[in-house]
Amino acid sequence: MFYGLNKFIKNILPKRLFYRALLIVAIPVILIQLIITIVFFDSLWIKTNKGMTKALVNEIKTFMEVYSNENYDKQETKNLFSVYQDLNIEFVDDEEFNYSYNERWFSPIDRTLRRELKSRFGSDVFWFDTSSYKELIDLRIKYQSGYFRFLFPRDRITSSSARIFGLWITVPAIIVVIISLIFLKNQTRPITALSKAAEKFGKGEEIGEFKPTGAAEIRQAGLEFEKMRKRIIRHLNQRSEMLSGISHDLRTPLTRMKLQTAFIKDKDLASKMKDDINEMEKMLNEYLQFTSSSFLEKDELFNLSELIIEIIDKYNNDNIYKTVPLEIYFNGRKNLIKRCINNLIATSIKYANKVTIELTKNNNSLFIKIDDDGPGIPEKEYENVFKPFYKIDKGRAETKSSVGLGLSITSDIIRSHGGNIKLEKSNLNGLSVKIFLPV
Repeated sequence: MFYGLNKFIKNILPKRLFYRALLIVAIPVILIQLIITIVFFDSLWIKTNKGMTKALVNEIKTFMEVYSNENYDKQETKNLFSVYQDLNIEFVDDEEFNYSYNERWFSPIDRTLRRELKSRFGSDVFWFDTSSYKELIDLRIKYQSGYFRFLFPRDRITSSSARIFGLWITVPAIIVVIISLIFLKNQTRPITALSKAAEKFGKGEEIGEFKPTGAAEIRQAGLEFEKMRKRIIRHLNQRSEMLSGISHDLRTPLTRMKLQTAFIKDKDLASKMKDDINEMEKMLNEYLQFTSSSFLEKDELFNLSELIIEIIDKYNNDNIYKTVPLEIYFNGRKNLIKRCINNLIATSIKYANKVTIELTKNNNSLFIKIDDDGPGIPEKEYENVFKPFYKIDKGRAETKSSVGLGLSITSDIIRSHGGNIKLEKSNLNGLSVKIFLPV
């Protein structure tokens, strides 16, 4: 029960910190306003209006009793009550009295007036209208062959303090909310800046020197993030420099070995040595690719459909089948996306006879699916193959050489764009690579 309630609350709560903090301020203000309003209406406004309405109905009752007394002049009575009681009185004779009226059932004024009239005059002898006139109320009470029509100001039965009270509770609440908005915006801005900086850094983008601001806890978190960022950059630079140095140092002897194989008379031996040297050069190139700084490439808007078709056409392979719309644009690092898709297609062609590529767009997401009919990869190895230098014992790696960096590089590229990549069993009984990219 509590788990379901907790899950429901999490689903309806805003996702952003600013709006959650605003709720913390807004909900108490709204609750206090409701409580104050209910107390005011119950203890003051309704009771005050009830007393005023009761007094008015008693005046009307008194008038009708005096009017019925033959000892008093009827016209003079009407004039006295009109002048001193602020009642505009008119007697309508020989006209059918209409008992039905449109009472506003959600109006406390109408409800109170109806109750007081019913208690003093009984049912089906009165009629009133509180909505047709802005400042007046029309009341009619049956009398002999006709009825009396009373027109009196609205403030005779309702207190004007309601409007004043409404302003007193509404205006301060609005001011509190506005001040809260400004305050919360200032408080959440450093958190938002830290979040955006972390997101950009996670994608491999250059963010420059990060200067934390805000409360002490937020500044501390910002300082620790900056220290972490510098350590990571220093580590990556050291790794790149080390591998670049190693690669440079190894290329020279590899070049010499290539030249020396030309002087080997045993052609079979020379061929095998050349293959080994080429394989070593390939490994060096992939190591450099893995540690390259191309993640610093700037984002650009490009036609992803056109890029995929260009890659496919390069292979000139009739066994590659594509389902690609003419124009689907994506904002990202074009060369990295090209390297990623090219690696996946090249690997599929290497191990399979048939390859299908599908590109679709759904709302704010792009989906790339590459299926093949190759030997595939065991399901238990789906996560491991994304690790650098990891090689599986069976499947694809058994038949052909592999450095173990292709999928790791591909995964880094996709994740640097805020996307995701996963492996599944293909409908072609091979491997299916599914890529998700946010637009």
